[in-house]
Amino acid sequence: MSELPDGSDLGLARGTDFMHLDDLLSDSERTLRDKVRAVCDERVVPIAGDYWERGEFDTRMVDVYRELGVAGASFEGWGCAGVSPLAEGMIALELARADGSLATCNAVHSGLAMTSIQLLGNDEQRERWLPSMATVDRLGAVALTEPNHGSDVVSLETTARRDGDSWVLDGAKRWIGHGTVADLVVVWARDEEGDVGGFVVEDPRQREGWEAQPITGKIANRGVIQAHITMTGVRIPGDARLASARTFSDTNKVLCKSRQAVAWEAVGHAVAAYEGALGYTLRREQFGHPLASFQLIQDKLAAMVTDITSMQLLCARMSQLEAQGRCTLEHAAMAKLHCGRAARKVCGTARDLLGGNGILLDHHVARHFADIEAVYTYEGSDTVQSLLVGRSVTGLSAFV
Repeated sequence: MSELPDGSDLGLARGTDFMHLDDLLSDSERTLRDKVRAVCDERVVPIAGDYWERGEFDTRMVDVYRELGVAGASFEGWGCAGVSPLAEGMIALELARADGSLATCNAVHSGLAMTSIQLLGNDEQRERWLPSMATVDRLGAVALTEPNHGSDVVSLETTARRDGDSWVLDGAKRWIGHGTVADLVVVWARDEEGDVGGFVVEDPRQREGWEAQPITGKIANRGVIQAHITMTGVRIPGDARLASARTFSDTNKVLCKSRQAVAWEAVGHAVAAYEGALGYTLRREQFGHPLASFQLIQDKLAAMVTDITSMQLLCARMSQLEAQGRCTLEHAAMAKLHCGRAARKVCGTARDLLGGNGILLDHHVARHFADIEAVYTYEGSDTVQSLLVGRSVTGLSAFV
């Protein structure tokens, strides 16, 4: 009896680009995208299922991320690549296409932590922290979500009080990516005047009163660790508060940028699932014919690539607006809303097209089918994004 392929090749890139989005990239941007794609195919895809199944943070993932040199990709200076927002989006897409845990590593370190410092820090703070983060010699995290405040995080309870030359932090945070391994964490808290600030905690594991417990039992993004963090009298220097972090509107500046990356991540998951399903149905024979030759299968594949194309074009336009300084929180919300929903549908269809093999890690689609559930929720749930868009088009806030 002939042996069937194990499906390991289904995770390799096919370069899905139905509407020739590639034409919008410069030669140097295309070269960078292709480098990320090739490295991910060679070094990430073959091991992603293993550390996903073990539910462990694999340092090889960080090694690849460091060597790619894409942390803070769109920033000018501090050792960052200085590429366009569109190229940065393509990088996020390729990382997610390879593995959601790696993409989340990038979203947390670059999209949240580095962005907080770059947007809201002063020149001295940027010089102090960003160069070592650009080389990923120090891994960053952001602690915003709390046990009792997710969608209503504006109600955050964590406090920061001044004590001489120090700030003292008290409170709890939850679902903090890199929370157990980060070298510095931007903690969002309220000061004694009730203002919101971002406070940089360096070497958190060495600070008295800091406790980070990994959240276990996840069904998504199992190769990156989220933590429940408790702070009891954690003392940090007085100059650790980001200079321009004073209100929740400042926090939203970071979320606007990070949600753009998450929208691109959703595209990456959808592309991976679709390409895996396409490859599988082209070679899998039933009733004497490839599955891809049947009308019902082609109808599903056509719907999938159409959804992907709409996601790619929406994200591309969002990135163009970002390059022009015109991308708003509502633009990012629409992209995250549409891409999260569409990618969830594409990944579900792909899992179905692979039949029983669709739940096997060695066929790759299963990882993306599970990981898209995290993307659908984090960086603002589907409902929150919907209400942001609704407020924009009606002028009326539906938030309580």
